[in-house]
Amino acid sequence: PAWAELPACDPDPRALGLTSRHLAYVIYTSGSTGTPKGVMVEHRGVVNLGLAQIGLFGVGSNSRVVQFASLGFDASASEMIMALGSGAALHLPADELRQASAELSDYLRSESITHATLPPALLQASRSAEYLASQALILAGELPKAELIRRLPAASVINAYGPTETTVCATTWSCPADFDGAIVPIGRPIANTRIYLLDAHGA
Repeated sequence: PAWAELPACDPDPRALGLTSRHLAYVIYTSGSTGTPKGVMVEHRGVVNLGLAQIGLFGVGSNSRVVQFASLGFDASASEMIMALGSGAALHLPADELRQASAELSDYLRSESITHATLPPALLQASRSAEYLASQALILAGELPKAELIRRLPAASVINAYGPTETTVCATTWSCPADFDGAIVPIGRPIANTRIYLLDAHGA
């Protein structure tokens, strides 16, 4: 069989000339143009993302992370990396649960999920989601509304922001218990990341 010809162990990356600058994966996104384009993500970006999020979100070997995003979205890489990189359990719900917030809430409770990354729109449409994550609820994919932030039943609510080109996530903001602002901030850059605030002219 074909697999019999494969090596019994991983090749030595140094012998192959591989470095952290080589590609880990390519993922397609339309971004702001509407035209699909391939984004090339390097190993160093993936490792940095995983280590940063594991630390920021408090993910450990006893954590239970749900993979809500489909593989076509970059958030799925974040979910897998933070779980597998920390020894946490990674839970994959059925596809139909990704469309119904009430059923998803039941699933998250029954599986004792500690960390969930969800789009604000899913939660905005429902007033009945009583359980989302026991330790950290990460909102990503769009700007959450302030009123949504204030009513979410999670121990820690985090707004995560970043275009695909920056390896999924560039900034995070942890919501304080007494938050009463009108706009949800995007927060500060994750470790080893810089952000630049530019005007319409790029200055």
